[in-house]
Amino acid sequence: MPEKSRENKQPDKQTEFITIGEVLGAWGLKGAFRVRPLTDFPERFDPGESVFIQGVPTVIQSSNWQKDGVIVTLPGIDTPEAAAALRSKNLDIPATELRQLPEDQYYQFDIIGMEVVTTGGLNLGKVTDILNCGNDVYVVKGDAKETLIPATKDVIKNIDLKSKKITIDPIEGLLG
Repeated sequence: MPEKSRENKQPDKQTEFITIGEVLGAWGLKGAFRVRPLTDFPERFDPGESVFIQGVPTVIQSSNWQKDGVIVTLPGIDTPEAAAALRSKNLDIPATELRQLPEDQYYQFDIIGMEVVTTGGLNLGKVTDILNCGNDVYVVKGDAKETLIPATKDVIKNIDLKSKKITIDPIEGLLG
C-alpha cells in the first residue's frame, strides 16, 4: 500500500537536513568511499549534486553504482585515510530539497513516530522502525509489546499525517 522514500530526517541546529546516504568506508586508493543509499532517488548521487557532511557543503565529483551501494568521490578527499575518516558519517541535503511524493507515498520520517490504532479503536503504540522485506513492515512498539504491521492495502486503512495516526484493520492472527 503506502510506499515510501528511505530518506531520513536528521535535525540540525539552524537548518533541517535529510540524510540520503551513510558512508560505509574507504574504497580503493584514491579517496573514494562506499555509501549506503538511504533514498529512493539515485540521482541525488549524480556528479555535480550538492550534499552536506556534518553541515559542511560539498559537491559530488563522481559516482559509480556497485550492487546495493554507490562509490563516491568528493573534492579534497584523495587518500584512503581521508575517505576512511568519513566512515559512519551521513550525506545530507537540506529539507527544502525534498521532492513532492505521489499520493499514498510517504517519507520514512513521516511514518516513524506515528500512533497506530485499529479500526476498533485499540491503540497498538507507535511506529519505531520500518523493515523492507519485499514490502514495508512497520515495527510498532506499545506497552511492552512489539507488533509487526505489513504496510499493505489489506491492513493499512488510513494514514493521517496531520494527526500523526495510522489506522489499520488487522488481518486474522496479526495481533496474536
